Amino acid sequence: MLKKIGRLFIIKTRFEACLIIYALGVGAIARGMAYLDQYPGVGGKLLLAACTGSVFLAGAKIFDCLRYEQAETAAKASQYPTQ
Repeated sequence: MLKKIGRLFIIKTRFEACLIIYALGVGAIARGMAYLDQYPGVGGKLLLAACTGSVFLAGAKIFDCLRYEQAETAAKASQYPTQ
């Protein structure tokens, strides 16, 4: 039962990855806007840039890991062909 629930939290396709990155971006912008309210001026803008920059880094890592896992699955499938 726990395996079935656990499979819901695994990113399998690029579309799912894009949805997660979009959600991260929305949250980062909301947090960055709160920083602009709390810290007006250059400090708030730098914190906003850090929030959005972290989404770019996380998105790149998600796409890289997804590509690696798909390549690994394809390599295993070609190594042990089914009959």
